[in-house]
Amino acid sequence: MAIEDNPGSRSSYGEELRRRREAAGLTQEELSVRAIMSRTHIAHIEAGRRRPSVEDARRLDEILQTGGVLERFLPTLDGRRVAEHFEAAKELQQQATVIREYSAELVPGILQTEGYARAVFQTRFPPMTDEECDKALVTRLGRARILENPWSPVVWALLNEAVLRRPVGGPTVMAEQLRHIVELGERRRIRAHVLPFGTGAHPLMEGAVSLMWFEDLPPVVYVEGWKTGKVWELPSVVHQCLSAYDLALGDAMSHQQSLALMRSVAEEYEHEAR
Repeated sequence: MAIEDNPGSRSSYGEELRRRREAAGLTQEELSVRAIMSRTHIAHIEAGRRRPSVEDARRLDEILQTGGVLERFLPTLDGRRVAEHFEAAKELQQQATVIREYSAELVPGILQTEGYARAVFQTRFPPMTDEECDKALVTRLGRARILENPWSPVVWALLNEAVLRRPVGGPTVMAEQLRHIVELGERRRIRAHVLPFGTGAHPLMEGAVSLMWFEDLPPVVYVEGWKTGKVWELPSVVHQCLSAYDLALGDAMSHQQSLALMRSVAEEYEHEAR
């Protein structure tokens, strides 16, 4: 079955990629070199375990001369709304056994409350309609359900102090948001660390980072900037990012100190709201 017959199936998509690759007389290794992708990533796409990014699909189309088929028929997201550059990372996040996040400006998506997430969506440009905002909110809150499992994934959240101090949605929303993170930390569902302003420059200050480990797949890192994002699985890049994360974490406040600071800042917001 061609992928045109079932565009939502990653397994069908992988089978089509394998068929096109073999028709071109290329091995997975040869295709990976030409597409600037790892052979492992090609293998996972063909096995239906991973979804290529739009950029990857375009390169594969060009190399295999498929006329744009691999980009047009990327597996769908069942109508759920996420930014195009985050699509691949979202799926990986749902499969991960360990997630380590660094955020410079915003609370990471899986930790956001409804009020906080809605305030974020309402700042989008071009503006979202109420219906678009509601759909995006359902998707954002749905991602947080991975924390309903009491053990997996293991989540570390390294937050720049600016995340605490920027009053997204106003003082009431921020107080609720910080209390939510504190509650998750108090019951040991997550580890939270604040990177204080006093640290100055640090290795992760150029963007948001999400490191992910899996039960039977190699680790990856997702790096995001304004309206851009990329999943990297090259071991050298993952190792560099992990090293940078460890260095920044070394300058952060302890888990308990971070929770105490968040409680204090939440109290400030609550006092302001009164």
